[in-house]
Amino acid sequence: MPTAANKKRKYNYIWISLVILVFGIIFIPKIVDRLAQGDVVRDERSAPTLSSGELAYIENGATGERRKVPPFSFLNQDSVLVTDKDYLGKVYVVEFFFTTCPTICPVMTKNLVELQNTFAYTEDFGVASFTINPRYDTPTVLKKYAEKNGITDPDWHLLTGDQDEIYRLAEEGFYIVANEVEDAPGGFEHSGMFALVDKEGYIRSRKDGFGNPLIYYRGTITQEQGTNAEGEEEQISLLKEDIKKLLKE
Repeated sequence: MPTAANKKRKYNYIWISLVILVFGIIFIPKIVDRLAQGDVVRDERSAPTLSSGELAYIENGATGERRKVPPFSFLNQDSVLVTDKDYLGKVYVVEFFFTTCPTICPVMTKNLVELQNTFAYTEDFGVASFTINPRYDTPTVLKKYAEKNGITDPDWHLLTGDQDEIYRLAEEGFYIVANEVEDAPGGFEHSGMFALVDKEGYIRSRKDGFGNPLIYYRGTITQEQGTNAEGEEEQISLLKEDIKKLLKE
């Protein structure tokens, strides 16, 4: 014969089962629907947000030392010799480009002109544009390119010189791709990223939500465009914010 305790336990199991059943009928379809719409655990499934705090120093993996722009010396569009020392005390953006580039360079130049105009009255801001086709991009050619594209900042130098030295600067100094490739559009392959350098010559960037440095900023998407066909977001607005931070240091 079942005891009173066993009967009570049995009734408790029945009630628990009924509660679970009701919960499943009412709430599980709603949870499934929210998952389908991306409303559940959204933060865990989304890409990490980019920190707006203190900017990171970029470290060399082998030594752990802060990555600093190595010495360089090239002629600018006015045939004036410009070195890395001329940029000390300035916050500046670095790019590698060439004037006959048929793909990403026009957008990169447009974005840099936007930065130029944003910081038009800032004496300690500049840009360094290194051509990866110095055989064609002479100071005269660079001067015409500057005039055509509205480059007016006296601290925006379009630099040309020995091709091997420029490629070494790109690859060893900035870890940025710069190659002469016969089958590439325009005959050259290069990165569409911008590097940000502080007043002491160190490469800097903001961090992502995991604490990793962004390192470079996308230069091939305008603020007006917002995102490209691959869904990548523009980073010129971030670059503007970070230039302002470094100017205050």
